[in-house]
Amino acid sequence: MIIPRRFISTLAILSSFAFVDHTLTAQTVDTIDPTLTVRIDQIANDVLKQTAVPSASLAIIQGGKLVYTHAYGNAHIDPPVAATPDMRYSIGSISKQFTAAAILLLQEQGKLSLDDTVGKYVPALTRGNEVTIRQILSHTSGYQDYWPEDYVMTPMLHAETAQQILDTWAKKQLDFEPGTQWQYSNTNYVIAGAIVEKVSGQKLMDFLGEHIFHPLGMKSVWNSDETKLTQTDATAYYRHALGPLRPAPKEGRGWMFAAGELAMTAHDLALWNESMIAQSVLKPESYRQMFTSVKLKDGKDTHYGLGVGVRDINGHRDIEHSGEVSGFVSDNQVLVDDGVAISVLTNQDAVGAASTIARLASPIIAGFPPSDTEKQALEIFHGLQQGRIDRSLLAPNLSDYFTPEAIADYQSSLAPLGEPLTFRQTGESLRGGMTFHAFQITYPGKRLSLTTFTYPDGKLEQYLIAPAD
Repeated sequence: MIIPRRFISTLAILSSFAFVDHTLTAQTVDTIDPTLTVRIDQIANDVLKQTAVPSASLAIIQGGKLVYTHAYGNAHIDPPVAATPDMRYSIGSISKQFTAAAILLLQEQGKLSLDDTVGKYVPALTRGNEVTIRQILSHTSGYQDYWPEDYVMTPMLHAETAQQILDTWAKKQLDFEPGTQWQYSNTNYVIAGAIVEKVSGQKLMDFLGEHIFHPLGMKSVWNSDETKLTQTDATAYYRHALGPLRPAPKEGRGWMFAAGELAMTAHDLALWNESMIAQSVLKPESYRQMFTSVKLKDGKDTHYGLGVGVRDINGHRDIEHSGEVSGFVSDNQVLVDDGVAISVLTNQDAVGAASTIARLASPIIAGFPPSDTEKQALEIFHGLQQGRIDRSLLAPNLSDYFTPEAIADYQSSLAPLGEPLTFRQTGESLRGGMTFHAFQITYPGKRLSLTTFTYPDGKLEQYLIAPAD
């Protein structure tokens, strides 16, 4: 838990800040193009329907500014209460980028260096005189994760301290030599939080409040590690298999320290995203280090920076992280060079609805033109909806496959669906001397998968559509 979701691919707060009425700040924003609103709303409602997740709250940035907040579904199911943008959700491991930012701020102040060993600040950890701060922030340290499970274990229902977590997990033998592998570990961020408190002389949340939350006007921020969310916020839920929604158990105090303790509105998470795009909290060099994917000792790319994932969408840099704690899953994507971001918060654990919404919506928000591969696949799709196909694009086997019967079946089943909400490439690999492409086609209440094989000369050997899993 407190992880970036694997199936997409997861406080002692200032007293004047802890129980502020977050409704004092307007959380509802709607200055986005209405046609885009319709598409985003359709995607969100469709994903909630498909996954049966009770609610989602999202916030969108375009042009570097917050332009849209909206909530969908029910934040409470018994009795039903509609979700609103004013409600807080736990953001889980998205909290890690705030802890990483705190470390970078301390480096800017000259109080530490990313290349310092962790043992300089936290004594008695396994090989603490070798593991660096950079390695704990990038999950390349080798310290074992204290919470890999996707549920709350019995011991976690009771309070624990950061020191107790470190005594149990950060004093074990390392899982690998530092810098040789990437392995997600919440233990790394407990160490990082302890370093922030040791070096700054402040509680982690006090430091974050002073340097980030207060300056950015993030008035809804809540320390869910210390105090459960209120009745005016979203309720946390989970299921046993396909059973009914049930209130999720609350972790004991201390278990989420520095790794997943934050809760807030999507609106306020978007204010943080605005600051990342504008580079207004940290110095440019700190953002460069945060957003640069760390390389292992053998040169392999981890696709992870400092507290954030670093990936590519259609050639555009995406700074992303998801998160999960008991009863909540979240996803946050920031296309920093495009001035675009989307935050999606949901209130059921072990389901990737938040990441699905974010990944379907982000290219639409950014207005990315389709790639050449997507453009060709969509043109063929449109042709099949009309009962035709350009056989000059097809290798002999695929041309034989598209018999009059096959084309008629494609037309009769696809034409009634109309124009897709999204038509997006989701994968590419090599096989059998050809390039394999996977696409996801999204409609309200329905998703289709498309797979193709293409020869080096551009001829298609496969073009198959089926219901998505």
